[in-house]
Amino acid sequence: MDFRQFLKDNFVILDGGMGSLLQKRGLAPGEKPEMFNLRHPEIVTDIQKSYFDAGSNVVNANTFGANPMSFPDEGQLREVIFAAIKICRDAARLSDESSEESRKRPKFVSFDMGSLGQLLKPYGQLDFEDAVKAFSVAVKIGAEAGADLVSIETMNDCLETKAALLAVKETCDLPVIVTDAFDATGRLMTGASPAAMTAMLEGMGADAIGTNCSLGPLQLRGVMKEFLSCASVPVVFKPNAGLPRVENGETVFDVTADEFAEEVIMQMKAGVRVVGGCCGTTPEYIRKVTELAKAQDLKPVPLTDKDLSAVSSYTHPVYFGKDPILIGERINPTGKKRFKQALIEHDMDYILGEGLRQAEEKVHILDVNVGIPDIDEPALLTETVKELQAVTDLPLQIDTSDPAAMEAALRAYNGKAMINSVNGKEEVMSAIFPLVKKYGGFVVALTIDERGIPETAHERIEVARRIIETAESYGIGRKDLIFDPLCMTISADTTAALTTLECVRILHDELGVHASLGISNVSFGLPKRNLVTSGMFAAALERGLSAAIMNPFAPEMMSAYYSFRALHDLDGNCTDFIGFADSYDEKYAVAVPAGAKPGSSPEKTKDADEADISPLAGAIIKGLKDMSSKITASMIKEEGRDPLEIVSEEVIPALNAVGESFEAKKTYLPQLLMSAEAAKEAFVIIKAELEKAKAAGGGGESKNSGCRIVIATVKGDVHDIGKNIVKLLLENYGFEVTDLGKDVDPQTVVDEVIRRKADICGLSALMTTTVPAMEETIKLVHEKAPWCRVMVGGAVLTQEYADKIGADAYSKDAMGSVRYAEKVSAEKSRGGK
Repeated sequence: MDFRQFLKDNFVILDGGMGSLLQKRGLAPGEKPEMFNLRHPEIVTDIQKSYFDAGSNVVNANTFGANPMSFPDEGQLREVIFAAIKICRDAARLSDESSEESRKRPKFVSFDMGSLGQLLKPYGQLDFEDAVKAFSVAVKIGAEAGADLVSIETMNDCLETKAALLAVKETCDLPVIVTDAFDATGRLMTGASPAAMTAMLEGMGADAIGTNCSLGPLQLRGVMKEFLSCASVPVVFKPNAGLPRVENGETVFDVTADEFAEEVIMQMKAGVRVVGGCCGTTPEYIRKVTELAKAQDLKPVPLTDKDLSAVSSYTHPVYFGKDPILIGERINPTGKKRFKQALIEHDMDYILGEGLRQAEEKVHILDVNVGIPDIDEPALLTETVKELQAVTDLPLQIDTSDPAAMEAALRAYNGKAMINSVNGKEEVMSAIFPLVKKYGGFVVALTIDERGIPETAHERIEVARRIIETAESYGIGRKDLIFDPLCMTISADTTAALTTLECVRILHDELGVHASLGISNVSFGLPKRNLVTSGMFAAALERGLSAAIMNPFAPEMMSAYYSFRALHDLDGNCTDFIGFADSYDEKYAVAVPAGAKPGSSPEKTKDADEADISPLAGAIIKGLKDMSSKITASMIKEEGRDPLEIVSEEVIPALNAVGESFEAKKTYLPQLLMSAEAAKEAFVIIKAELEKAKAAGGGGESKNSGCRIVIATVKGDVHDIGKNIVKLLLENYGFEVTDLGKDVDPQTVVDEVIRRKADICGLSALMTTTVPAMEETIKLVHEKAPWCRVMVGGAVLTQEYADKIGADAYSKDAMGSVRYAEKVSAEKSRGGK
């Protein structure tokens, strides 16, 4: 039976945990679970048969970590994957032979694919294309071995999830289930919400999406509610059996099979289509789910198209509907001499600054256009998209007429992009629509064709109809289209605005699609242009305009926007309008400089908070690496500032500000990491100056430089994302950090702790199967280096679990590690332990 067809009409029961069961059957600390496929195939077969017997329709092959990062020898990787698929297929056959009831149940073998264990650039060292290549190698082998589908699971980063799904789509035509690991805040480690992941994954064509691992079923209720509210494809629920703890030397979980089944059944009744279990669950958990579903004669809730028009960044979606969307127009060389100069000179600080300034004005999306003659547009557009996404989480509108540049930028984009643009020309549609289908996207469609710009509203609407029909032939629905009926200048044709406004009305009222305008064109050639532009904006909003590409620094435009929302009951209690009005005089009412033209648009003034932030602190907080370096050099060489004074008065306070915002869940990991990278650039300059001073007999040290820390990912675990984040932050706070890498033997850790006389040993583990290696390492450190405190962290750990395995401290995130290290450093400086 075809899996996609089965998924369409039925509940799909997945399997449960594998690693913890292998541990009970002899998996040694540090041993790769996938090697059991070769060494003990009978054990793997028995476990997987138990899941099929319990009611699973889909059982994952034992391939979670089978990728080129863990198995660099492709021959061995191939042997492991082929063995895994065969074992799972044998388990299905044996289950069929064991009972008539099992034989009637459709069974599918899934190639299981987990994270590569490294953070992608710009936050880590792994290049996106290298990640795609690594996943592709594994998927290709899995498809050749005979897998029925692919399960991408336990991902905690939006961009890595995209790399994995892209690899599947480019390598084979197998169905694909995608599940990410959401934390207690309802977000991925790098900040994505379920709605953000839904927008991207649906756009790329995933067959089913949802969550697995991280938490128990009760703690994931909010995540599932969000998925069910926005997903039009089947939703997957595969939680842990609660939280782990240690009893009598064994890892156990706090949710029983009966409790687990009741919670899963509740989600199935709410609309979840695909269910299973992750860490701590066993065949008994799956059996309880299937029995309870059968006893209650449960039937799947029919799938419904939520009809949401969305773009997304790596943290959140932006939906198009009644509430107008502002698209900042300033990252575009058209009519902007200074911006053109920045492109020619590759002044990325200026380009990023334009994006950040617009973000401060609360635009929802940033238009990105770098098209000028004699540049490599595909390269520069892709670089600009990556750099912007490193410093802001606003979704981007990729604006280019070059299909090669469009594909390069779409491929690199972290989320679901807005695509500007397509039009009614056949050659343009045939170039752009396949990209939309492959990468996902929300497409601006210009009502222009081979004849040029139609003069009448009727003719422009006919172009729109043809675009809708053509898009549907590519499998792109009208919910992913937004039409620009072209805003022409009224100084050349006084009826131009009326034609455009009529188009907006028809698009909204009759075609039921969204409309967007490049609004400033209407006033070209006229004095005091913002007066006319804002009037056109207001008129278009009244006729159903969904979005506008506009200048967010123009007070007239922002007044029209806030007033419209207040007047149309889109601003509860007029809160946003009142906030805008309260700051209006201070923000816009500035004296006209001598010689300036009266009525010219004033520059934005800094608010009180901005005035208190120094240029260096601002650059670090915003994650501007080059600017941080330049400002630091200037402070030392031109202002004569002491390097250590800069650290204590500028760098550390800036890092603390970002860290506190991260701890308060106001910013997310990417912003924290980019701020750390910006601080790192400042430290490069500062360190060079300190070395000079030391050579001359002067200089000093930062307050934490005497606190030595050794960090490692424990034996058998190749996931070092969390460890690398901790290292970066600790180094920026002045600690001496020795990084031993991943898959590190306990004795190697102890030897380095003793050699460095380390004050803290930091250990990381992602998988339940590697926690015993962590416990062994802790015990050895305490025995051989009793002065050293052991700090632990990782997705599978809790405070209780850490206490049970003997750790001195548990940190739930990177900033927690910094805070603990600061505490130890302070105690050391006072003469304590």
